[in-house]
Amino acid sequence: MSEEQIKSLENQFEARIARDEKIEPKDWMPEKYRQTHIRQMSQHAHSEIIGMLPEGNWITRAPSLRRKVALLAKVQDEGGHGLYLYSAAETLGISRDEMFEQLHTGKAKYSSIFNYPALTWADMGAIGWLVDGAAIINQVALCGTSYGPYARAMVRICKEESFHQRQGYEIMLKLSQGTQEQRDMAQDALNRFWWPALMMFGPKDEDSPHTAQSMKWKLKRKTNDDLRQQFIDQTVPQAELIGLTVPDPDLKWNEERQSYDFGEIDWDEFWQVVKGHGPCNKERMAARVNAWEGGAWVRDAAMAYAEKQQERKTKQVS
Repeated sequence: MSEEQIKSLENQFEARIARDEKIEPKDWMPEKYRQTHIRQMSQHAHSEIIGMLPEGNWITRAPSLRRKVALLAKVQDEGGHGLYLYSAAETLGISRDEMFEQLHTGKAKYSSIFNYPALTWADMGAIGWLVDGAAIINQVALCGTSYGPYARAMVRICKEESFHQRQGYEIMLKLSQGTQEQRDMAQDALNRFWWPALMMFGPKDEDSPHTAQSMKWKLKRKTNDDLRQQFIDQTVPQAELIGLTVPDPDLKWNEERQSYDFGEIDWDEFWQVVKGHGPCNKERMAARVNAWEGGAWVRDAAMAYAEKQQERKTKQVS
């Protein structure tokens, strides 16, 4: 293909983006667009799968049957979200095995929040309220992303994440209405997850290597800092409503901006976690790799069964 033809295709692609048309798998797209979306979708899928680990660890210790069933349903949903997203990413020409290999070798990342430990039952509330709440803010915007399969996957995911957020907030509400020990446990969970939740939106816009291009191609509709501010403005009143205190001494309402000012995030901590040096990075990755290797016989058996079924169908036809 000549440079002139490529330039023409690029112009047509940019015009479609400007018109808010969805890009579909068989459409022509710049290689950088394809790779950027693979990175974004696979990271999102990995986050859903890794995110099952801290919550799955609390299923057997849930305080009631009702809580256990709800947590089981949530973990199941997250597995489904990973499946949708891996399937969407595969439409761009990358195999699921390749995505797993990138995750297991550290080439691909997942959300930094899942490298923090879940120490108490209140953490199930904090994760649902804060982590899924932050995810919803980011993911509602992704419903309008320019790549069709990703946008369509996000519609269902957002509906289910909304349930998860309400479930988490209800846990925190009940704890805040309980004994002093339970209220302290809820406050402790908020203290530990507040700042990591703010880090979920990624680095400051000025330090983000991908934000500008992602905004141009409408892979993202809002910047990291805009999404983070939206989360803070939405969540602080929720904390006040149930009598919990956001652990930020610099937090204050800005009347002029009609928004909250907040303290400086520890970006050194963020980058340490991203680079694999967080509290649970090694633990999470070891659990994921062990699950993959330990489940090899199941995948092999499923493939052998599928091949046998295909052989039988072929014989019947012949």
